[in-house]
Amino acid sequence: MSRAQPTPPEPIPGARLLFSLDPAVSHLNHGSFGAVPIPVQRAQQRLRDEIEANPLRFFTRGLTDRIVHTRRHLAGFLGADPDGTALVDNTTSGVAVVLQSIGLGAGDEILGTDLGYGAVSLAVERECRRTGAVARTLPLPPRATDEEIVEIIRAGLRPGRTRLLIVDQISSLTARLLPVGAVAAVARAAGVTLLVDAAHVPGMLPVSVDEIGADFWVGNLHKWGYAPRGTAVLVVAPPWRERIEPLAVSWEQPSGFPLNVEYRATLDYSTWLAAPVGLFTLRTLGLERVRTHNAALAAYGQRVVGEALGVSPDELPDPGPGVAMRVVPLPPRAATTFDDVVALKLEIGDKLAAEVQTSFWQGRAWLRLSGQVYNHAGEYEQLARRLPALLAGRG
Repeated sequence: MSRAQPTPPEPIPGARLLFSLDPAVSHLNHGSFGAVPIPVQRAQQRLRDEIEANPLRFFTRGLTDRIVHTRRHLAGFLGADPDGTALVDNTTSGVAVVLQSIGLGAGDEILGTDLGYGAVSLAVERECRRTGAVARTLPLPPRATDEEIVEIIRAGLRPGRTRLLIVDQISSLTARLLPVGAVAAVARAAGVTLLVDAAHVPGMLPVSVDEIGADFWVGNLHKWGYAPRGTAVLVVAPPWRERIEPLAVSWEQPSGFPLNVEYRATLDYSTWLAAPVGLFTLRTLGLERVRTHNAALAAYGQRVVGEALGVSPDELPDPGPGVAMRVVPLPPRAATTFDDVVALKLEIGDKLAAEVQTSFWQGRAWLRLSGQVYNHAGEYEQLARRLPALLAGRG
């Protein structure tokens, strides 16, 4: 039985006006850097004005209380224990904190999958060079079911040797939603520490972080949570909290986790302190309304671009329920290396006025499309009309 063909959702009235994006460009890659709503931009600017009006007062009178208040607000939204949650710059910063805190040694193994984010892989490589640990990657079949993924990971663990397992909750490469709750149970049974890279989860999907059961969970709010860029959280399970070391020591080092990770003297805290306005904006639009709209629009974009490229519906991956990103496999000759796909992304942006994401995974180039409230069906349709000729010219 064939799948029902995705159709575009009804636009959310007025949502496009909340953003200051260039209207001459189709912004179809919200997943990379997000887009900050105008009310959040204004809230952050008010905070910056406050800082510059009296820097000494801002940094020395009540700043840590404001950080804690913000942290509690964001942790509550994510279903995480505020006392085990630290504000960090981004997911890769949180990963770096974890890597340097767990005490890796020579011969210890860090296990990941081939859906892992490139910067995280580079961080793992650096930590292996520093400590003598080793990294290993499990390939996941493109069409693997959740159950098959869990079994592949279970079989790949080496109890007593595998010290850390890193799994994406939503893969940046393919937008695949992974069964991290089931993976956490497998890791726990094997005595393996689990780090969940949830860069795309906050705001996009409903989540209760504490119920997942991971040792570490890190996610960005500056993508789908409408926060200013540089806003993320690192959630740490109770047994690890006293062992966490910040990337840089500050005057709050004696306070311990999480404040010793958060406080870094002259950091621009306006980024974090404005983040609750992003969640307020999201709730004002209607949280479930936004999520449903974005997932449906990404699915429609995948469909029309896939059809234009001659990709059958059965070849278009379904990333999982509620995911507001979709990938389309590109013709084999469109790009054959990582450098090729980077150049292709820039070319699409420059020649077609469409910002997209591209990746190279398991020997094939992929186009990733996001759906957001500022997008409309015509943007994907225009890309679908123009992209085949551009790709043909590259072949």
